[in-house]
Amino acid sequence: MAAKKAIETFSKSLIEEVHKWGCFKQTGVSLRYMMDFGSKPTSKNLLISAQFLHKELAIRIARRAVELERLPCDLSQKPAVLKVRDWYLDSFRDIRSFSEIKNMNDEKEFTEVIKAIKVRHNNVVPTMALGVQQLKKDVDPKIINQDFVEIHQFLDRFYMSRIGIRMLIGQHVELHSPNPPPHVVGYIHTRMSPVEVARNAVDDARSICSRQYGSAPDVHIYGDPDFTFPYVPAHLHLMVFELVKNSLRAVEERYMNSDKDPPPIRIIVADGLEDVTIKISDEGGGIPRSGLRKIFTYLYSTARNPLDEHADLGVGDNVTMAGYGYGLPISRLYARYFGGDLQIISMENYGTDAYLHLSRLGDSQEPLP
Repeated sequence: MAAKKAIETFSKSLIEEVHKWGCFKQTGVSLRYMMDFGSKPTSKNLLISAQFLHKELAIRIARRAVELERLPCDLSQKPAVLKVRDWYLDSFRDIRSFSEIKNMNDEKEFTEVIKAIKVRHNNVVPTMALGVQQLKKDVDPKIINQDFVEIHQFLDRFYMSRIGIRMLIGQHVELHSPNPPPHVVGYIHTRMSPVEVARNAVDDARSICSRQYGSAPDVHIYGDPDFTFPYVPAHLHLMVFELVKNSLRAVEERYMNSDKDPPPIRIIVADGLEDVTIKISDEGGGIPRSGLRKIFTYLYSTARNPLDEHADLGVGDNVTMAGYGYGLPISRLYARYFGGDLQIISMENYGTDAYLHLSRLGDSQEPLP
């Protein structure tokens, strides 16, 4: 049914236009540029921003829509993937049917259009995860391994592009905020305290852990709470939350039936000249070396898959303690989006250290897939 819907809903001319726009070159922006440009949200700047997005978003969305048609192993035909492709085609059509942006009235209307696009794409990650699960259920694991690298590379490009699209839309929409808090430029906080963001992420992760297991190990944070640098707090929160959630689960499960107290998780924040590094250490038993290769792939999770248990999770916003095995690879993409990285080092039968590197320079261009 879904395949048929795609053909009926979208005209041949729209599909041709998507393919045409999918060949255009994307334009990357840096954190520093977004910060400098957004620090003066005058009408003129908002107009320039909307005109840039009118073209740039169409290119980025078209490129992904084209890729969604050409996935190996028939992944393109899975119902969940067809649903995502429909969202991308709808969004491309919405942007292209908006004529030129000439004045602030146009700008205001266009901002509403892209705000709606961002909401439409809210569930892209769980829905794509569902598509991959549908694929895993249907095909021989031997076949999947051959095309696995290609699927993984596609998902890396796809999710990295999604981070960029959401950042550009969110940044533009936030610049309309009538009374932004001090030091906030759109999504960017020019004086973000990594210790404070880590504290909030830890609180969120521990409350989920307590809900699931009835208790949560302690987390100790070391670092200067007064140290700040420009970054996107929402991105950092997501990354620290994912890493701490993994550590809490590992420690909780390792000490569940033990009479010993679970050892605390330690977070250390260090500010270097180039990078701010956040190290998250646990004594949750570690990961065997053979498993380390798999932790950044999209077809692997040590946890039970929530999509098997609740087939409708693909449309909800439920946060489970562990899920599609997407937390680590997506966190690494968020780190890399602004020139950082994420590394995991493990000692089997002891614990794991995660090193989250965040670039301080703010000059690196978006890595455009």
